[in-house]
Amino acid sequence: MLNRTVLVGRLTRDPELKYSQSGVAICNFTLAVNRTFTNQQGEREADFINIVSFKKTAENAANYLSKGSLCGIDGKIQTRNYEGSDGKRVYITEVVADSVQFLDTKKSGQNESKSGQSYQSSNQSNTQRQDDPFGGQPVDIDTDDLPF
Repeated sequence: MLNRTVLVGRLTRDPELKYSQSGVAICNFTLAVNRTFTNQQGEREADFINIVSFKKTAENAANYLSKGSLCGIDGKIQTRNYEGSDGKRVYITEVVADSVQFLDTKKSGQNESKSGQSYQSSNQSNTQRQDDPFGGQPVDIDTDDLPF
């Protein structure tokens, strides 16, 4: 059996961080993922997918993501159910994130990313990063050298 999901999208709201009674961090947010096709009006639609993460992944997501952040999710689809207050069975489908990748550059004034990399703000785009191995110059790559 295989249950693997990879998503790239933007957060529709700020992540919610909670802790279980045993102290495990739980983070919930919704990811808007564009569909690959357009509707009859020529507009691109999106799916809104509930994401849940646990422990350190949850804490990092809550600390470094916010509404509108672009991120990649690697995880698995999970369904659960419970009895609602009206006595009806409620079913929930969500993606349990094993890994959350931050795909946006850091905005000015925010804390450094979890990996400690420093990103340049948009108004500093012409300055050279000190850790750039190519010295800020474009790299000429022949398409025959690419593996795809």
